[in-house]
Amino acid sequence: MRHVLTSFLALHWAIVFALLAFICIDGNRGVAGALGVLGVAVENTHLAGLDDAVVVAPLAIALLVVAVLFCWAFVETLLNIAANPDATDIVVRIAFISASGVLSLILVGGAAQGIDGLFMVIAVQLTALLASYVAVLAERRSALATTVAAESEIRARANVMARGAAHSSLLNRISGRSDTKHGDGR
Repeated sequence: MRHVLTSFLALHWAIVFALLAFICIDGNRGVAGALGVLGVAVENTHLAGLDDAVVVAPLAIALLVVAVLFCWAFVETLLNIAANPDATDIVVRIAFISASGVLSLILVGGAAQGIDGLFMVIAVQLTALLASYVAVLAERRSALATTVAAESEIRARANVMARGAAHSSLLNRISGRSDTKHGDGR
């Protein structure tokens, strides 16, 4: 079964975090531009120190790492979900945990700088990440339930066939007829 929602969400978050990293690296906007994209208006960025390379470089690298993790999760869902679903689940889980960690670090850093309105924006982003992760888990469990249901149906049919064969064999033994052609009559 194709995991379309998982693929789409992994690609979506990879693009979001890559764009945020690109906006951070951009010399004109920096961290204030990335926060502006998220919905936080930062006034007086020079006082807050948001355009310093000491702030911009680690944040951009962290955002790029998360983007790469989501890109890796996207590739894993396209190529290896049928062969090794547990490995794909681990990659997706690491990507979501890393994204939550980076957003939490942005919240802590922004609170230390005294940026107003940051908490609500990060809370919305974290909620969107959580909703995406729950959707990925639901899709995985749905696929697993479908697989288990198909396997249990096959087992049930095999069980009915085995019972029918045993019943037929028992009736043949009771009536004294033998389906086999052995010399001793068994």
